[in-house]
Order: sequence, then C-alpha cells, then structure tokens
Amino acid sequence: MLKEHPKGLFVALFANMGERFGYYTMLAIFVLFLQAKYGFEYGLASQYFGIFLAFVYFMPLFGGIIADKVLGYGKTISLGLIVMFIGYILIAIPTSWSADHPNRGLTLIIGGLAVISLGTGLFKGNLQALVGNLYDSDKKYDKYRSLGFNIFYMGINLGAMFAPTAAKTISNWMLRGSKLTYEGAIPSLSHKFIDGTITPEQTTELTKLANEQVAFSGMDGNLLEFSNYYINHLAESYHWAFGVATLSLIASMLIFWGFRKYYSFADLTEKQKAKSEEHKDKVITLTPQETKQRLIALGLVMSVVIFFWMAFHQNGAAMTAFARDYTADTVSRGTNIWFDLFGMLSIGLSVLGLILFFMKKNAKTVRMVGLVMFAAFGVLSYFRIMGYDEINKFTPQMFQHFNPFFIVALTPIIVGLFSWMARKGIEPSDPKKIGIGMIITAIGFTVLVVGSFSLVGQSPGDIDETKISSAFAVGTYWLISTYFILTIAELFLSPIGLSFVSKVAPPQYKGVMQGAWLAATAVGNYGVALVGILWNKIELWQFWGILVLLCAIAAIFIFSILKRLENSTRSAV
Repeated sequence: MLKEHPKGLFVALFANMGERFGYYTMLAIFVLFLQAKYGFEYGLASQYFGIFLAFVYFMPLFGGIIADKVLGYGKTISLGLIVMFIGYILIAIPTSWSADHPNRGLTLIIGGLAVISLGTGLFKGNLQALVGNLYDSDKKYDKYRSLGFNIFYMGINLGAMFAPTAAKTISNWMLRGSKLTYEGAIPSLSHKFIDGTITPEQTTELTKLANEQVAFSGMDGNLLEFSNYYINHLAESYHWAFGVATLSLIASMLIFWGFRKYYSFADLTEKQKAKSEEHKDKVITLTPQETKQRLIALGLVMSVVIFFWMAFHQNGAAMTAFARDYTADTVSRGTNIWFDLFGMLSIGLSVLGLILFFMKKNAKTVRMVGLVMFAAFGVLSYFRIMGYDEINKFTPQMFQHFNPFFIVALTPIIVGLFSWMARKGIEPSDPKKIGIGMIITAIGFTVLVVGSFSLVGQSPGDIDETKISSAFAVGTYWLISTYFILTIAELFLSPIGLSFVSKVAPPQYKGVMQGAWLAATAVGNYGVALVGILWNKIELWQFWGILVLLCAIAAIFIFSILKRLENSTRSAV
C-alpha cells in the first residue's frame, strides 16, 4: 500500500511529526501553565489560548502568499522551522513569580507565542501544499491522494500522541526534584491564599494538601512560603516541558533538509514553473469562471469547518478544565492502562496482531506474525496492568493523548470503510463527508451534555473554579467516550478537507488556499475563546449544549448547499 505513494510523502510526514510533537507537548499544558503561574481565571486563560490558536492557524494565509509569490514552498518551510525554534526557546526560559511582580515573564511568553505563530504560518500550510504537489507530479499518484493525506494526517497524530506523556514526564520529574508532586487544586488555592481571597474552608483544604507534599515538612507550617514555592516550581517544570519543542524541531530540520531529493521535483510554484524552460509547459491555466467556481466551493466548505474547530479545540481548553475540576483524578488498576501511553500501545498492538491474523488475504507468514503479536502484547498488557496500584492518580493533560491515539488506531478502519464504499459505488463526496463529520461532532458533545446533568448547581462559577468534591466528580469514561467520537468526526473532516483543498485549489493559489483552510481553522480556534467566556456563567450541560447546537446548524447548512458544492467542483475533482 505504501509503495503506491511518492517517497516525499514520508519526508513531509516525519518532518511534520517532529514539529507537531513539540507543538502539542506545549499545548497540552498551556492553559494549565497560565492558570498555575499567573493565577488566571479560566475565562482569561482561554482568551490567551484561543487568540494564540487563532494566530497559529491564521498566519499560514500569509505564509502561503510568501511561498506562492516570493520564496517557493521549500524555502518558506525551512524559514518557518527556524523561526519556530526561536519562539520555543523564548517560552522555555523560566522566570520567577511573586505577588510583587505577578506578570513577570508574561511579556516573554506573549512574544514567544507570536514568534511561534509566525513560524507555524510559514511552515504548516506550505508543507500541505507540497504534499499536494507530490500527487500532482504524476497521474499515477492522483487516485491515491485522499489516502495519502490520511497517512500524512496519521503521522501528525503519531507526534501528538506522545506529547501529553512527554509533558507529564518532564513536569513530574522536575517536581520530584523539588520534593513535590502534582496536585491540580494547589495552584488556584495558593494564589487565593497569597492575594487574601481564600475562604476558611479553602485554607483548610490547602493545609491538608500541603501536608501531603514532602517539601512542606521543612517550612514549619508556613502556607505563604509553600504557596510561592509550589507556584514557582510547578511553573518551572512547565517551562522545561516547553523546551522539548526545541529538540523536536531540530529533528524536523534534519529530516526536511537531509532528504530533500525525495520532494525537490514537487517544490515548484506555478510562478516558478512559468520562469523555467524545463517546467513552463506544465503550467495549468484556468478560465476566470473556473477559478471563481473553485474559490466559491472552497469558501463555503471552509465556512462550515469554523464550527468544527470551535468545538473540537475545546480539548485544550474547556475539556482540560473539565478534566481537572470535575473528573475523578484517580482510577482503578484496569482503567489506568488507558492513562499509561505505553500500556495503551501494548493493547493496540495486540489488537493489530489479531486483525492481521484474521485477514485471509494476508500471507501465512504475516498471519502467524499477527498471532505472535496478539499473544506477546496481550501478555505484556496483562503484566502492565498487574504492576499498577489499586488506585492510581493521573494529570488532566493525559486525556489529550486519547485523540491522537484514536486517530492512529481508527485511520486504517475509516480508510478501509471509504475504500469499500468506493468499490460499491456509494462513497460520499468530500463535502458530504464533512457534513457527516459535523453530525458526529454534535453527537460527541451530546455525551458531555448527559454526563454533566449530575453537576447542575456546580458550575465553574459556583465552585469558584476549584476542584469539585470527589463525591461529585464524574467518571473518566465520559471524556474518553467524547474523545473517541470526536476523533471519528475529525477523520471524516480534517484529512478529507486537506485533500479537497489540494484537488480544488486553483494551481496559482495552492499555498494561499491551504493557508485559507488553516485561516478558517483560526477563526474557529478564536471561537474557543468566545465560547470560553460562558464557562463560569452557565451550567456545564448548557455550555456543552451550545456546542451541540452550533455543530448541528453547520451540518444543516452544508447539506442544504450540497448539490451546489458537488456541481461546482465536479470538473475540478
């Protein structure tokens, strides 16, 4: 299957994997960092989160213009890697926090985020345009384009899958060196104690939690000293986790620059082709009417995906806050394997082995290898589970490894489903798949609506954005189920959208249109912040219900214009 794709696809895949690993390591703890170090309420932290995501995904529009008109794809991508590297260094520099200087280091963080946004703008959309060019280079590749983008997308998520574990591992390692362990309630309580807004009940809770920390034993019961100590050392541990991104970007640079020969033939814009004697006969010219039709179709689809990303990227904002404040922070031995990435991988590999064994078209040797995999990784999973404690704590960012894990696990299934439907002549068009994805997204957040009914009267505003009593905390499977359903929705929408843009974009606007797709994502990402304003003003089930309603409206809209989309893009596709 992989032999049917250009080799440059895998260069792009691994270069992107390294960059995404660093990005998602940072993103997994970004809101937690802002609240822990600066004491931001969730609404303010979500504003920073949403604005940053908006710029990260809006800047590729300008990056596409630079590539299409000036530098070309390869040089723009390389420049983006260098700029991102500088940005991650800036946010990794630790600064101390104190009540006298509550915003110390915040300017450095904001500057670093701005630089990261610029670098991502130069890198991300143009790498996707380059992948599209690989499939334009030879007609034999064109029919594998959608599958190629699914493989490319799966590679992105392989990097993202390990990111929360990396963030947790580095942060916890740094905390252990300071004789501390992670406890999600301490930062908020510490800030309240320092600024004098803490209640007697909260003081009692902070004292209880402080007594569980080894470092507190040497502070003679001084909660003020402990609060400052915990805030600064937790923030420092997050800064070190941000530093991981610099290392992963170095890996991306080495891959992209070291294997250029595999994609160099596709590293040409239409403008560069026109200036080349060798390639000017390959320039594709559309009529103004054809260009207009394609741009309208792209614009309509992009207007719909805004609502998807507004909902989906709650994973780093509202869903992370829900995990921290409303979800049980301990799990049983059997459940804990889902919060242990390597334990989860062993289960996944065991299931993969079973699939290989039962696929009759596989050679006998491959089926036997599958049987051995099933048994070996099944045994490994068993001993992994038996090695856990009866009760196990985990950090809230660990929920974020479910989405990339499910992407990797489900991509072959979804691709197989689409292939089967294509053979039967019933495969939905790309716009219809996107509409189906919006319906599935609405179903995913419906799960959280139901899961939040037991929390009526305990909205973030009611509990002052602190950890809810363990007696009322909901089980972990509400969030896990939501991540699973949202992942299915994402596979119907995101890689399909990338492939659709690659096919439909007018040739002279390939970089710009990939940037425009990401700019639509940017608008949706800022929507995360807009919806976040309601977090501590309404009941939780109402908050999730708003997302269900928005996704349902978007689905209705795309199905209402489906025939127009399919008619206007048929000649292009």
